[in-house]
Amino acid sequence: MGLATAKRYPEEGAHIIIITGRGQEGIDAALEKLGEGAQGVVADTTSLEDLQKLAAFAKDTFGTVDILFANADNGMFAPIGGVDEALYARQFDLNVKGVFFTVQAFLPLLSENSSVILTSSAVHAKGAPGGTLYFASKAAVRSFARTMAVELGGRGVRVNTLSPGLVPTNFFENSNAPAELYDDFEAMAGTGAPLGRAGKPVEIAEVAVFLASDEASFVTAADYVADGGWMNV
Repeated sequence: MGLATAKRYPEEGAHIIIITGRGQEGIDAALEKLGEGAQGVVADTTSLEDLQKLAAFAKDTFGTVDILFANADNGMFAPIGGVDEALYARQFDLNVKGVFFTVQAFLPLLSENSSVILTSSAVHAKGAPGGTLYFASKAAVRSFARTMAVELGGRGVRVNTLSPGLVPTNFFENSNAPAELYDDFEAMAGTGAPLGRAGKPVEIAEVAVFLASDEASFVTAADYVADGGWMNV
């Protein structure tokens, strides 16, 4: 979804974009698809030192930031009794700590009327066995957007969440979830949604384009759900 969005932003007039990831190999592969005007920085969003270096790179590259899309996440799934401290920390470090300190690191760079987009999830208002950590982490991100929008509104900075439903990506490959969990989730949030299918990365990217655009100049503290209708039924 991040890559699909990074492709769409230049098509809508973005001059320079910076993508991040934990590994150079993945960044290089993405840059080949993005072409001229894109740059990549290896950064672990759970590391405050990495985030400060990322912000410094952005400042040196173009001074201010008009769009900040905090999109990194993973999913850790286990029944309540199967959650240990390490699993809890792993989930909240990336999905909650990483999002919060990404925004904090970029605060001095956010331009007037800039857009901050936080990736939450359609599950932030739902519940399912084994989803305690992941679902709660996304609810925290939704809460961040509300309060950040209030705090930054005086600067003209808009903060919103984008909450995708089921979209086939490498999400489950990078999680601790067994293959059958994807099948269960597909039945629940994909074919079980009003539109009866999973989403496409580009469909999420189009919402991210809108939230970053001047057309959304009066939209802040909102939650844009793109999930085929699953969360609201």
